[in-house]
Amino acid sequence: MNQLEQLKQFTTVVADTGDFQSIKAYTPRDATTNPSLILKAVQKDEYKPLLEKAVRERPDASTGDIIDNLLIAFGVEILKIIPGRVSTEVDARLSFDTEGSVAKGRQLIALYEAAGIKRERVLIKLAATWEGIRAAEVLEREGIHCNMTLLFSLGQAIACAEAGAQLISPFVGRIYDWYKKSTGLEYSGADDPGVQSVKRIYNYYRKFGYKTEVMGASFRNVSQIAELAGCDLLTISPDLLQKLADSDAPLERKLSADANAGGAGKMSLDEKSFRFMLNEDQMATEKLAEGIRAFCTDSGKLKQMIAALR
Repeated sequence: MNQLEQLKQFTTVVADTGDFQSIKAYTPRDATTNPSLILKAVQKDEYKPLLEKAVRERPDASTGDIIDNLLIAFGVEILKIIPGRVSTEVDARLSFDTEGSVAKGRQLIALYEAAGIKRERVLIKLAATWEGIRAAEVLEREGIHCNMTLLFSLGQAIACAEAGAQLISPFVGRIYDWYKKSTGLEYSGADDPGVQSVKRIYNYYRKFGYKTEVMGASFRNVSQIAELAGCDLLTISPDLLQKLADSDAPLERKLSADANAGGAGKMSLDEKSFRFMLNEDQMATEKLAEGIRAFCTDSGKLKQMIAALR
């Protein structure tokens, strides 16, 4: 078996792309999208018709509504290819707005259901801010399952699990990027800070029996993926999926629910302790803010493309 086939024995493989044509080659169970991936996709000739259709069919709609319908159009096409779930992201400008995030999550699910998609096949992506986590708590009670993104720390992960979020997406590569830039060092294998962060979260969840799924995300290389084989899910870009498919090197399970979890004692975080714990983690604070700004920037670019078509 190639490495991709080996990985699928231990872990649910998820495609991290808005390019649904590329998904077919790797047969993942689920797929994830975000504003940056959708922006990248609609700049390709094969996906421009989706954008043009979204604009043409709603001449009087707001730009925000057109973007929502575009996200759903991509999600519906992706769900024709995969057997599982697609993740669709709430506007990053709502990252500190609980009520706005709840309303947007409900709106996106309503659009999916109007298109004939059951809510069980959709994960609403929310930033793992305090406000985003509270929004997830409300949505989960309504049967709207959530994928908590822009997650860089154990404190964020604990708060998400206690809120009953369906899934979290700790960002392996962005953690690696920060430490590489901060220290000037190269990291690989088990020494990679991003890998260590996901292992710590995974083991904590297993130790205390949380049901929230852990999905490693934002990978920079195959080594990071190999070190997290056995994680509940891994969402992987098409270029790295191809590298896995091209390699026949052995790939062993590294994470297991049966392993000795060890590590920290159980924590319960209220808003004050959550914010202080996040503030004390310079990397998580900086990468969370940076990630929100980047998604807002790419949403702005998407709005400019829509304006040019009107």
